Amino acid sequence: MSFLVTARKWRPVVFEDVVGQEHVTSTLRNSITQQRIAHAYIFTGSRGVGKTTTARLFAKVINCEKPINNNPCNNCDRCLEITEGRSIDVYEIDGASNNSVAEVRDLREAVRYGPSKCKYKIYIIDEVHMLSNAAFNALLKTLEEPPPYLIFIFATTEISKVPATILSRCQRYDFRRNSISEIISRLTFIAQEENISIDKEALHYIAKKSDGSMRDSQSIFDQLVALCGNNITGEHVRTTLSVVDTEVFFALTDLILQKDVRGGLELVDNIVTRGFAFGDLLRGVIEHFRNLLIVISTGTTKLIEATDEFHIQYENLAKAFTENDVLRYLKLATELEQHLRTSPVPRFRLELGLTQMIKMENSITIEQLLKQCEELKNSSVSPVANVKVSTPSSFFESREKYTATTPVPSKKIEPLHPLRSTQRETNILRPSVSVVKQNSGTSLPQTPAKFSPLSVESIVQKWENVLADVRSSVPLVGTHLTNSQLLQLNDGKLTLGCNQKMEFITLQQNTEIVTASLEKIYGMKLKLETILLTDEKRNEPTQSSFDKYPALQNLVTELGAVQVERE
Repeated sequence: MSFLVTARKWRPVVFEDVVGQEHVTSTLRNSITQQRIAHAYIFTGSRGVGKTTTARLFAKVINCEKPINNNPCNNCDRCLEITEGRSIDVYEIDGASNNSVAEVRDLREAVRYGPSKCKYKIYIIDEVHMLSNAAFNALLKTLEEPPPYLIFIFATTEISKVPATILSRCQRYDFRRNSISEIISRLTFIAQEENISIDKEALHYIAKKSDGSMRDSQSIFDQLVALCGNNITGEHVRTTLSVVDTEVFFALTDLILQKDVRGGLELVDNIVTRGFAFGDLLRGVIEHFRNLLIVISTGTTKLIEATDEFHIQYENLAKAFTENDVLRYLKLATELEQHLRTSPVPRFRLELGLTQMIKMENSITIEQLLKQCEELKNSSVSPVANVKVSTPSSFFESREKYTATTPVPSKKIEPLHPLRSTQRETNILRPSVSVVKQNSGTSLPQTPAKFSPLSVESIVQKWENVLADVRSSVPLVGTHLTNSQLLQLNDGKLTLGCNQKMEFITLQQNTEIVTASLEKIYGMKLKLETILLTDEKRNEPTQSSFDKYPALQNLVTELGAVQVERE
């Protein structure tokens, strides 16, 4: 055949042509200069990065009659024979098809005889990890102490499958994947030599599709030439390779910013209509958000692999997102890609995942929350606003407001009354004798009274803690205590109302448990009194806590709080 594929036609003939493996080629050339040639080498790396090509170059240069700057001349008989694969002193063996003990035994017999024309007898074994354990064991002795004219060069893509006994007898060289820029540079050179026009977008798509393999990129290049002739564009590459256009991913982020769910569903329909694989779409979405995260984090586009046009778009888009938001989108996209593999209805799963991305609200940091809380604290909202609005309504039953003109109330317990306290709005103990002015202007002496340092607000705010403490110690008592109602706080005595007789009896029998929790939570001893409420008392209407407490009304206005009523 007159046609020769690009991977073979433009196969490197000198070490300088090996792209992206300078750390390997430089070491090999220096070892030739210093005459420190080992008896066994192992080359490892992904497919299509130049392992076998470098092995053949090394075999040629150490056997070349007239090497030039530690490169083969490629003109002498030895170089031509090795290049054409007809040298009787350089053997290229496929480890996958010659992996038994019998083949290794034949090799051991053959190495007894020296080279016919070359200086060294060289065995290049590709995919050496395919050899069986018995074959590796049979090769050990020859590999450890070979004749001075014998050199082994192994190549593998799965170094982990090669026994450690083999690795310890070889010099190991790791070949890295080719970068996108290196692949583009090499393909540009080949296209110029072949008089083929190809734009930057097409080169970028080919380099990304090849996944670091120079040989794969050249195979794709041949396929595109067969389709397009001597003029290759990015549109041809997207059509031939089913590559999702990068503009699709920018359209998705625009839909996220606009919260446009309908546009997201239409985007999925467009992907289905054009026949793109959902997996390719999700991998592109993940890479898109990864590029966006890099631009946001570093402030530069140098670390992303994209054309100059897309670099500008990423810089503009980064201003509309935060790191936390992009991390959440990345997490969703990664989970969605995994779920699509096993989903019986992948289109529905994709639509659901993209809808979640579009509807997701912006994240807020702990620092921002603390700042808002501090601003709320410094505002004019009453401290009573800290009361949980989800607490049962009985906790917020109305109480009397005592002012300097209000007479001291009676100490008589009034079960029908809502929660109330005989103390003033202060935590400071009163003097031994106080005078209270009545509305008539006269003053009455007041006998010394004991005032509790606890206020109604402090009782209400920590009541949930009391319930939790009792439930943790005696669950049954905690359940009945939860169903009870706070009625009154008077001179250190807390009055509870019970709706059911069973609750009343249980709390009466376990008063010590409840008072112990009260002392633990409030830091002082409180007397506990329980009464059984009648139907009339339970049905007596009470004033709404939102009407009585202005601070709670502020919560409704500023934060949108709601009151939860208990039946």
